[in-house]
Amino acid sequence: MSASHQVVCGHCGKINRLPAERTATNARCGSCHQPIFSGHPIEVDEEAFGRHVASSDIPVLVDVWAPWCGPCRSMAPMFERAAQELEPRVRLLKLNSDTAPSVSSRLGISGIPTLLLMHHGREIARSAGAMGTKRIVAWTMAGLARS
Repeated sequence: MSASHQVVCGHCGKINRLPAERTATNARCGSCHQPIFSGHPIEVDEEAFGRHVASSDIPVLVDVWAPWCGPCRSMAPMFERAAQELEPRVRLLKLNSDTAPSVSSRLGISGIPTLLLMHHGREIARSAGAMGTKRIVAWTMAGLARS
């Protein structure tokens, strides 16, 4: 039996098994048939956040933000570009702290934007404050190397 990785579809929320020996770049969801990786971060609510963090075998990079936050809005295009560089090795999520206050509280978010790098349900790195694309990618790769 070959090894596989579980990845949550950003469109329908179904868990997909992707063979480890095949590239995941062009993988499609077995349920909704949409691409699993699109090169764009996925906007998540509290439920979807929990599903991605608990059920994905790949690391998850979360941008905790709010629409009224100037630095959050200025970092959004950089986070978008980082998705193009980091997927399919890392799943990028955007979590609005205003619509997900219980998750923000549970995670101890005290300032935004905050980036959380998570793997197998646990936090492996955290950074508060806006960053550019290159710094997001470098910070993520350094966090993965340490874990």
